[in-house]
Amino acid sequence: MARSRFLPDNFTLALLGTVTLASVLPASGVAAQALEGITVAAVALLFFLHGAKLSRDAIVAGLSHWRLHLVVVGTTFVLFPLLGWALRPVLLPLVTPGLYTGILYLCVLPATVQSAIAFTAMARGNMPAAICSASASTLLGIVITPLLVGLLLPEAQQQAGAAQHDTLANIGRITLQLLVPFVAGHLLRPWIGGFVQRRAAALKLVDQGSILLVVFTAFSAAVVEGLWRQLPASALLGLVVVCAVLLTLALVTTTWVARRMGFSKEDEITLVFCGSKKSLASGVPMAKVLFASHAVGAIVLPIMVFHQMQLMVCGVLAQRYARRVGD
Repeated sequence: MARSRFLPDNFTLALLGTVTLASVLPASGVAAQALEGITVAAVALLFFLHGAKLSRDAIVAGLSHWRLHLVVVGTTFVLFPLLGWALRPVLLPLVTPGLYTGILYLCVLPATVQSAIAFTAMARGNMPAAICSASASTLLGIVITPLLVGLLLPEAQQQAGAAQHDTLANIGRITLQLLVPFVAGHLLRPWIGGFVQRRAAALKLVDQGSILLVVFTAFSAAVVEGLWRQLPASALLGLVVVCAVLLTLALVTTTWVARRMGFSKEDEITLVFCGSKKSLASGVPMAKVLFASHAVGAIVLPIMVFHQMQLMVCGVLAQRYARRVGD
């Protein structure tokens, strides 16, 4: 029997299991230090594979839709941060200050790649433009996200125990850990692209395993510092409400802008699914660079909630778009 679209997917269940394991048996001491080193290598491999998957033909085909790309970038790096900042009087009472820091961090993240492209394909949208927009968002996020963190979260970053307060140093560390492996993978695509495509199912486990490893190390450090003792149940419920509000505003705004600007239905689909997404795959590794280990758990929690919510809601929207285009 097929699983309901409203139930969590396998990866979300794995995330929940990882958080549970880290809560019951958190890594500490020498084990935590060893996991930190393994995590850095796993994240580098993750972005290396992302680079190897990116087709240059798709980039060239998608570049002609520059108006669409500008709107996607504006939604991702302007609209979302403005919403998180402007709605502070409404959002902050619903959650703890630590979770609100995580919400602001969520707002400055780049768009996700895999799910945005998958939903665009399901809804019969502009696939080349979606690949170009989502990939460009990831690359731009390596520079823009640390800048926005320094602009919007200077006090919160210090209170959370930022690993490095120098924005330029943060950009350099993220470039070294994420961008360099990404570019290396893309440059090697002519030789390894076929292998990566043939082993897509197996390599997906590497993608997801890398994220799960980062989540485990992050929540282990947070649990050791007393995360769950400081986080009331009402704040978790408030977090769900906040994520729902942000996602609804993003979806409504992108749909309205697409129709206002006269985009085709295919381009509207691309804007809706690329402009409303936030990347768990990029957000968790970046948080490890931008914030101290003990603070990362609470900061990435909003990303995990938003991740599951965007998958469920966009799954329904993609099916509706597909029926409309088919008709």
